[in-house]
Amino acid sequence: MKIKLTLAHLYPDNMNLYGDLGNIVTLEKRCSWRQIDLEIIKVNVGDSIDLEKVDLLFLGGGQDQGQKIIATDLLKRKEEIQKEIDRGLVALTICGGFQLFGQYFQTKTEKIPGIGVFDSYTVAGEKRLIGNVVVDISKSSQEWTPGFNHFTPKDKRATLVGFENHSGQTILGSKCKPLGYIKKGFGNRGDGGYEGGVYKNAFGTYLHGSLLPKNPWFADYLISLAYFRRYHDNIDLALLDDQIELEAHRAALTRAETAKTVSI
Repeated sequence: MKIKLTLAHLYPDNMNLYGDLGNIVTLEKRCSWRQIDLEIIKVNVGDSIDLEKVDLLFLGGGQDQGQKIIATDLLKRKEEIQKEIDRGLVALTICGGFQLFGQYFQTKTEKIPGIGVFDSYTVAGEKRLIGNVVVDISKSSQEWTPGFNHFTPKDKRATLVGFENHSGQTILGSKCKPLGYIKKGFGNRGDGGYEGGVYKNAFGTYLHGSLLPKNPWFADYLISLAYFRRYHDNIDLALLDDQIELEAHRAALTRAETAKTVSI
């Protein structure tokens, strides 16, 4: 059977900072190497799409101006996105995308409404938080979707690495779990506490850099969830030679441990 999955890339013209496109490339390549046909649909302001036929949703980061441009259009999709997330649609949202999947983003001058997938809200902080990040997911990942807990300390897949550059501070409510907990970096609130957010199969994070090339197991986790969304069954993904990806991950770990985080 030919496996086919569909990914909707939301607002690529407005929300694509700091190499976020690399996440799309990673998913496409890791599917292709396994003979999985990943159809990628770009969705810009005003475009129509049937999300019932989509398995993966991606929304990257953007500046405040980019967020304002897409906010009204995103709100029009609110009910459909929420409905499909509750039915298993997989979503990865980065930085500004993460913020807009929450309740709202309060900037210095206005409140930009979100679509409320995440029980969270964001307020503009006084400082910009910049630096390499290491996130411990060894505990939080065990609370993600049952049957897909690939990340355990035993197989050394207990960390995510990336680069943060944000001033917004995101506070999670009781219905949104953290993606993980900060080992190095600032995190959602700038206090070195938790990072990102998770609701069902929707994931939000401040990690740029890109996230998925240096964390290939997380990319595979998303692919596995997308497969389950489409075919209602688990999949044993063929192993890939991840030597380069693992070396990139190790290099990012070393860089984060030796570098200084900066707030300006």
